[in-house]
Amino acid sequence: MTQTQRPGPKTALRTEMITFVGLGVFFTIVAVIYITVAEAEPIGSTVFILLACMAYMIGGYLWLLGRRVPIENRWEDRLDAEIAESTGEVGVFAPSSWWPLVVGAGVALVFLALAIGWWIMVPAVIVAAIGLIGLIMEFSTGKHAH
Repeated sequence: MTQTQRPGPKTALRTEMITFVGLGVFFTIVAVIYITVAEAEPIGSTVFILLACMAYMIGGYLWLLGRRVPIENRWEDRLDAEIAESTGEVGVFAPSSWWPLVVGAGVALVFLALAIGWWIMVPAVIVAAIGLIGLIMEFSTGKHAH
C-alpha cells in the first residue's frame, strides 16, 4: 500500500456499496416487522419490500462497478487529492436565460390542470412547449448563437 492511499477497503466504491446494502437490510427488517404488525397490509408491505429490493439492487450494482474501477483512479480514496480534482466539465450554460422560467411555469400549469381541471392542460402544454423550444434553440439564435 502506498503512503497516499487510504488503508482499509481493497475495492473502490466499497463504502457506497456497504451503505446501500445496509439500507437493504434495514428495509428488510422493517418490512418483516410491518407485515407482522399490520397483518400483511398490501400497500405498505409492498412498499417496504420494493424499498429493500431497490437498495439491494443499487448495492449490487456498486459492488460490480467497484470491481472494475481501480482504486488508484478515484480522487476520493487518495489522501493527497486536491479539491480541484473532483471538478469536471458541468456543461455550457447561457449567462442569463428566461427560458427555464417559462418551462417551469408550463410544468406548474400542467400540475395545476391535474388538480383543478383538464381545460388548463391546453394552455399549459402550449406554454411548456414554447419554453422548451426556446431553451433548446437558445444557442442557435440571438446573442449566444454558435
